[in-house]
Amino acid sequence: MNNPKKMPKITRVPVGALGPEDTVITADGTVFSALRNDGKLIRVRPGEEKAEVVADIGGRGLGCELMDDGRILVCNADLGLQAVNVDTGEVEALLPDLFGQRFGICNNAAIAPDGTVYVSESCQGYHLENFRKDIIEDTKTGRLLRWRSGQEPEVLLEGLTFANGVVLDPQGEFVLVAETGKGLIHRVWFDDGRTDIFAEVPGYPDNLSLGSDGLFWCAVPALPNESLESIHRLPSFIRKLIGMLPESLGPKVPDCCRVVAYDREGRLVHILDGDPAHYHYVTGVRERDGMVWIGSINEEALGYFRLA
Repeated sequence: MNNPKKMPKITRVPVGALGPEDTVITADGTVFSALRNDGKLIRVRPGEEKAEVVADIGGRGLGCELMDDGRILVCNADLGLQAVNVDTGEVEALLPDLFGQRFGICNNAAIAPDGTVYVSESCQGYHLENFRKDIIEDTKTGRLLRWRSGQEPEVLLEGLTFANGVVLDPQGEFVLVAETGKGLIHRVWFDDGRTDIFAEVPGYPDNLSLGSDGLFWCAVPALPNESLESIHRLPSFIRKLIGMLPESLGPKVPDCCRVVAYDREGRLVHILDGDPAHYHYVTGVRERDGMVWIGSINEEALGYFRLA
């Protein structure tokens, strides 16, 4: 299946600031998102079409997940993993750094039933404001880590060109991580640590999530780009020079609005394209009971639609 289908009409929900990167949905249908640009965790209550601020996370929010105790696990790009109490606004630093150093970019995470956290560090040489440089230069410093409270993190996979979305197999056999710069989703098997390619994405993958439909959903903020692939074949010093150019002179990224979904075998089940003039650059996607919520670092609103 490679032919995109039209995405159902998106309803926009203003959040009051730019950059609701990801979404997470509680059992009662409440939606939470961490804002990349003003360091707030926001909430949209069921049936409402507006967002309210529940906490100040003190940095730039990316991926979000639900914790067993009701708190929201936030990947704060600069400050690492945080646990946010949505009733009190209290923010606890869980993993503020890696091996004694500040996170490059703490991006996305998934939580196992035993509380183990799998988290991506997108790169080690650049911080969030320079993420495009890392992808253009193809630094291959992204990695996937496993962390248990009270223990040192463990590197499961490294050498990735901008590690991004993370999601766990519901049967507990593997973890998936998106490699944005190469358009791939990697699979790491727990039984022996081997890795393989789970999927070649029709675009550049961002956050991953497990839907209530049993599918692995993937946000796709940008379509395949031959210019970027050509740049990656150049010597490293030339890539670095290109990365120093203003964004307007770098590889052109046309607006798009795309999400995809895969079954457990890596087969493409959905490829949905919306109108980028209405909503574009989708960085987060979450399905629950046929309702799909999306987020974007380039929008001041969340969006949702119901699957046909």
